[in-house]
Amino acid sequence: MMQEPAALDRMFHALSDRSRRGMVDRLGRGPASVSELAAPLSMALPTVMKHLGVLEDSGLVSSQKNGRVRTYHLRKDALGDVERWLAERRASWNKAFDRLDHFLADEPSE
Repeated sequence: MMQEPAALDRMFHALSDRSRRGMVDRLGRGPASVSELAAPLSMALPTVMKHLGVLEDSGLVSSQKNGRVRTYHLRKDALGDVERWLAERRASWNKAFDRLDHFLADEPSE
């Protein structure tokens, strides 16, 4: 399935920030509450919430509220879209390098 460009842009934007990547790393170990995600960061809670909003808008994380606690979960399948995009680029680059290798191999030596 081809990922729509705007959705891929949102994912790359979400991953472009070190704090958000740290949150994604933390969520890779399991669900976490907002306060758990905010604990290692030196920023105000509203700022943490904005970062989490960016991650959720990108589709990389989801959340659910139970009482007063909001818990975030990593949507591991969402990273597959980024991986597929990178794999397509890698295949294209490898093909170009292979053509260059063949071209250079066919060039007469001086």
